Amino acid sequence: MGQLLLFIVVALVVATIVFGVTVLLSGGDPGLTPVEPDGRAIPLPGDRPLGEDDISRTRFDTVLRGYRMAQVDQALQRAAYDIGYKGELIGVLEAEVTALREGRLEEADALRRAREAALAPSTAPQSDALVPVPPAPDAPVIEIEPEPVEKR
Repeated sequence: MGQLLLFIVVALVVATIVFGVTVLLSGGDPGLTPVEPDGRAIPLPGDRPLGEDDISRTRFDTVLRGYRMAQVDQALQRAAYDIGYKGELIGVLEAEVTALREGRLEEADALRRAREAALAPSTAPQSDALVPVPPAPDAPVIEIEPEPVEKR
């Protein structure tokens, strides 16, 4: 019984080696797709809001076991910040529209001024670091409660 088991193990090892050599010599294995070499990373833009194409164009440096973690962490942090910012902007726009529909023009004007102040380009030089820009000192602070979402 032990000799039969040994014979099966040796036969499997030999078959695996023959198969591997055959695939390598015939070129049947396309291998991994080529990647950009280290130092060719394409980061997310830091000078404007993110767009759909920015995410798909982003590339990271490759290292022995994958991508550089610091670059991936920074890109995820930037994307999360931008998604949060756009979510808040949508909330302000919805509140502004609601105020206009209900005839509360002063509140709608305050919301518009706050939105325009937040959208105004910063005069500070842009850097790769993600630093939130504080609101203008004269911009009103407006608390917006999210509306409940229906479950389908």
